Amino acid sequence: MNLNIALLAGDGIGPEVIDQAVKVCDAVAKKFDHTINWIPALTGAAAIDAVGDPYPPETHKICREADAVLFGAIGHPRFDNDPSAKVRPEQGLLKMRQELGLFANVRPTFTFPSLVDKSPLKRERIEGTDLVFLRELTGGIYFGKRGREDNGDTAYDTCTYTRKEVQRLAKKGFELAMRRSKKLCCVDKANVLESSRLWRETVQAMEKDYPEVTVSYEFVDAVAMRLVQWPNTYDVLITENLFGDILTDEASVISGSMGLMPSASVGENVSLYEPIHGSYPQAAGKNIANPMATILSAAMMFEDFGLSEEATAIRDAVNQALETGMVTEDLADKDKAHGTDEVGNWLAAQI
Repeated sequence: MNLNIALLAGDGIGPEVIDQAVKVCDAVAKKFDHTINWIPALTGAAAIDAVGDPYPPETHKICREADAVLFGAIGHPRFDNDPSAKVRPEQGLLKMRQELGLFANVRPTFTFPSLVDKSPLKRERIEGTDLVFLRELTGGIYFGKRGREDNGDTAYDTCTYTRKEVQRLAKKGFELAMRRSKKLCCVDKANVLESSRLWRETVQAMEKDYPEVTVSYEFVDAVAMRLVQWPNTYDVLITENLFGDILTDEASVISGSMGLMPSASVGENVSLYEPIHGSYPQAAGKNIANPMATILSAAMMFEDFGLSEEATAIRDAVNQALETGMVTEDLADKDKAHGTDEVGNWLAAQI
């Protein structure tokens, strides 16, 4: 297979973890006789510095024409600490999601047998956890009307959803549930919010099309509580943009490190694969960042191309690295940490 992959390294540790993912993907391509054409493009603070735009038209063209996008992370403290900044790296991320139509964020959360005791939760609560969140990504409060009134003393953000947006995301959820354990949980706040009532009634109307799927409806606050009590009782969960943003970050620590969890943002024509962690600027250039989430995101990319053997090769190598202690400082015992590039080289060599 000949693959054209847009490569968006971004900011902070993004370029470092992306470099390791490229090594691993190139090893997979060599082993399984594929060709990968990497097409670099600017985004985030790096793009603002270069051209004044966090998601330039040239980057959009490269992403739109690619078979997939592999993405690092964006963000920089100088923007976080400046409330008056008119242009921000995160604007590029939202613009990219909207213009590429990346409407469904797929975030798995699972445990690694060798790392169960690294989790902040007790072993008996998390063993067997294997769940997937589908978060709606291009609607809701992040894209609604917002502003200030009363000379800036009153602020508002509007959460708006259409039935079509809910149906599109829920369809993905039902289809995923059919491939797994046929359990689907719709997460909302229908006791308070009108937008959540639209979510609930829309999903209820779709149940008849998927009679084998058992659907539950839970309020977001209850799910937040159960995620730290019994996460292994969930399988596929669907929810709106803001709720999904918060809940998926909560779920990410179950495994023991945010540096382990991959994700995909799925669109109609192209999909984007990225680690769930941020740009972690404090670690940039120190060769300490964990590249495994980015590498496992690449495994999701191969899986979506229908190359399951290639994806398995990556996951097997990561599991071997975890079992043998070939890990960065976030997972290592004292004085036994390996560098970001050392981990990447080891995984590529294993493959």
